[in-house]
Formats: sequence, C-alpha cells, structure tokens
Amino acid sequence: MDRKRLIGCNISLGSYSSFVESIIKQAATGEEFFYICVANAHMMIEAHQSSSYEAIINNAGLVTPDGIPLTWALKFLYGIKQERVAGMDLLPDLLIAAEKKKIPIAFYGGTEEMLNITKEYFEKTYPNMIVANMYSPPFRPLTAEEEIKVVEMLNDSGARLIFVVLGCPKQEKWMASMEGKINAVLIGIGGALPVLVGIQKRAPVWMQKKGLEWFYRLSQEPGRLFMRYLVTNFLFIYLILKKKFF
Repeated sequence: MDRKRLIGCNISLGSYSSFVESIIKQAATGEEFFYICVANAHMMIEAHQSSSYEAIINNAGLVTPDGIPLTWALKFLYGIKQERVAGMDLLPDLLIAAEKKKIPIAFYGGTEEMLNITKEYFEKTYPNMIVANMYSPPFRPLTAEEEIKVVEMLNDSGARLIFVVLGCPKQEKWMASMEGKINAVLIGIGGALPVLVGIQKRAPVWMQKKGLEWFYRLSQEPGRLFMRYLVTNFLFIYLILKKKFF
C-alpha cells in the first residue's frame, strides 16, 4: 500500500476493505509476518515526542488511519480522501473473516477478567472461531526468561493473527520487540476489545462521523483521559497547521 507522511509517521493509504483483505491474506498464507499499528492522534503525538517510538511506527507493516482527525489531516494537507480504518471496526471484521477462513487467532494483553468475558462472548458470537490462546501478561516488564516462554507459547499455539491489548504506546513497543520472533501477524487493538465484548460502550455513529469519539471516551473516563486529550488534541492541530502554513 502507498503511504503518506503525517507528523513524522507514514500512514498507509487505501480502502477500508483493502486493509482487511491484506491482513487476512498475510495471516492465512503466512508469506510474511508483520505488526500493524492502528494510529490515532494520540499515537502521532507520542511518536512526535519520541524518535524511537516514531521508528517503531514507521517499521510497521501497516499503519491504519484510525482516528477521524487523521483522515481530515490527510485531506487538509494532501487532498487525499482516505477512509477511516478504525480498530473498533477492524476487530469484528477481522474476526468474522478469520472464523470463515479458519485462521487461528490469539489475544495477548488485557486482564484475566476481560479475557474470561471475551471467552464467554466468543462462545456465543463466534462459535466456530479457532481461539489458539488468550494470555494476560503481568503488569510489569517481562524478564528475559518470561519473554522466551511467551514467544514459545504463542508460536506453539499455532495462532496466525494475534490481537494485542496493551494500549498505546506499550502495545506497539511490544509488537516491535516481537518482530521476527512470533510467527503471526500482530495488530494492536487497544480499547477495541472491551467495547466489542460489552465492557465499555462506543460513541454513537453521529459522534464517530464528526470526529467526536474522543469526547465520548473522555466523558466515560475524565480523570484518566482529560490531560491526555487536552495536550494531544492541541498539539495535533498545531502541528498540522504548522505543516500547512509554515
């Protein structure tokens, strides 16, 4: 896929369906294993503030334009009309395709409670899904020995599409560290899993279309997200305007 640079990161371009097809094809054939970053404004600012994290994003096999602000920026800067490729849409669509094509999947990250709820949800919603593994890692850096065991566990499971639920920027850093070690396509889905299984609610469609999904999330978790969104959104807008006019 073609890419376009946005605040230092190379965003993949294409139709929504082409992203789904590409991910499923690679997972099914195993011709190439890579990691996928689902990018929003928060990720762009994290990358802008850290050259090592920016390199991680730019080394990904795909970088999807998750947030509406990214699609607006691509149109504003380059005149590119790009569809949004959001993690909350990708997750269920990839699961449907994986179930149909018998692609073994796994989940890495999240709490034990969330994964138990996910297991129950899958038994009802995706009864024919091949769930190779679900693993909740400790909330601390893994030791070298633990990392080796995790790699062996995921490879031995036979999973070919692994959904990583660690949140930004932790999940992207973990996926990059696993490149060449795990024989699967890795995709960081962050908060999409709790929404899928009903732990959290997604913003109404009208808010999604107007780029206000961040505001809906903020209303759900104001204490945790207020400062992050305040700084992130301001910097994102500033950097886009700077690129356009200066």
